[in-house]
Amino acid sequence: MNYGFPCWEAEDFPLCRLRVFPMRNRIGGLMALMVLIVPLKGIAAPPLQQNNQSLQDVKALTAEQLVVAVLTRNPGLKGLTAAAEAANYRIEPAGALDDPMLTYAGAPKTAGGPRGVQERVELSQSLPWPGKLGLREDAARARAEGAKQSLADGRLTLMAAAKSLFAEWAYIHRTLQIKHAHRDLFAELRRVAETRYAAGRARQQDVLQADVEAALIDTGIVTHQRRQREVQAMINGLLNRPPQSRLPPPAPLPTPAEPPSLLALQKTALEEHPELRRIQARIDEARARHGLAEKDYFPDFRLSAGYNSLWDDADKRWTVGLSINLPFDLSGKRSATRNATSTDIMRYRWQLTDREAQLLAQLEQGRAQVQETRDIVAINRQRLLPLAEESLNAAVADYRAGQGSFLAVIDAERQQLRTEDNLARTHADYLRALAALEQTAGRLLTNDSSHSTQINQAPTDTAGQRLEQE
Repeated sequence: MNYGFPCWEAEDFPLCRLRVFPMRNRIGGLMALMVLIVPLKGIAAPPLQQNNQSLQDVKALTAEQLVVAVLTRNPGLKGLTAAAEAANYRIEPAGALDDPMLTYAGAPKTAGGPRGVQERVELSQSLPWPGKLGLREDAARARAEGAKQSLADGRLTLMAAAKSLFAEWAYIHRTLQIKHAHRDLFAELRRVAETRYAAGRARQQDVLQADVEAALIDTGIVTHQRRQREVQAMINGLLNRPPQSRLPPPAPLPTPAEPPSLLALQKTALEEHPELRRIQARIDEARARHGLAEKDYFPDFRLSAGYNSLWDDADKRWTVGLSINLPFDLSGKRSATRNATSTDIMRYRWQLTDREAQLLAQLEQGRAQVQETRDIVAINRQRLLPLAEESLNAAVADYRAGQGSFLAVIDAERQQLRTEDNLARTHADYLRALAALEQTAGRLLTNDSSHSTQINQAPTDTAGQRLEQE
């Protein structure tokens, strides 16, 4: 049965044939026509998901490539994006008038009368006090700004997490390379010790000690292989991929550079950090709600126009009217709402002040950590690693010449292994510290032209050089 309304099919929603029952009077026909011609909003289909660009073709994964992939594929970020879009869509309705109301009433017992069914129809429109709609729209716009800044904050968090995991991914690959190289070195040392033992020029303990050290390195290799699978699963989790999905090997970590000045970092954070902007948006929303609470003491209006055929006199059938609410604050609800919104403004202001102080302190700590790891990387690379290599080469040469002990070779090899591993670990810690500093500052810390030479050179003004100057 068709009651005069459009019908839709389940898949493509084609309009079926429209049939309207014939009306015996003009008012009834007008009512049906009003129902049928009300504009219908189109139902927007959800946007198609973008195809994820494969990482399989990447030969060496960089931190920037991983960050871009995470920001493109992470489902949590897509949810924040949808929330920001939804908040934007709510701005226009918040400042719009309520729908007009159409009222219809009929007197059934007059159906048999000479004039047919007597009816009454009224069209009314509510009009809030001037300024209320604008304040409602301001509150919705502030909420949308807060959702936008939540999205930006989520991007910062994901970028820091991606860079931190990339640093661990790079460290694990590097330390496995180091351990395999030292494992091969111990195999060579074992052959030398075995040859010298067969010739009666060394003890059997030298051969056994080489086996022990090789076994210890194998243990470390197994541990780091397990850690490699864990980090791979965590990275794939950020990428919304199966945990066992293959990841490209990492590209070399960037050379540590001097971070921006503390004053520049503080200025950037206070002006651009999305968390501070989100709190400021809450303050703006609370102000708009406080303005609404103030205007709630003023009445709202309702305009109406109608036609009533119950009146015998035709001059009395058309009516116009105006109604208002009486905003008496007998229960105290309006004053309570106003006080609550005023308190909310103060609450968010204190939150903003507190978060600013925390960010400034975290910037000082984060910049100090970046400088520390940068200096330690330079000390390891420029001083400790060359010394460890020279010490190991000297110990091996002395042992081959029969002038040194195998224990000295083992100690020198251990020292070089620790130094190389510390360099790899500290280099990864530098990238993690830089990612944390970027998250605290609220933006990427790109190097400008004044720092471009430092990126491709060894860091200057290191702790070791300062000590030498002193």
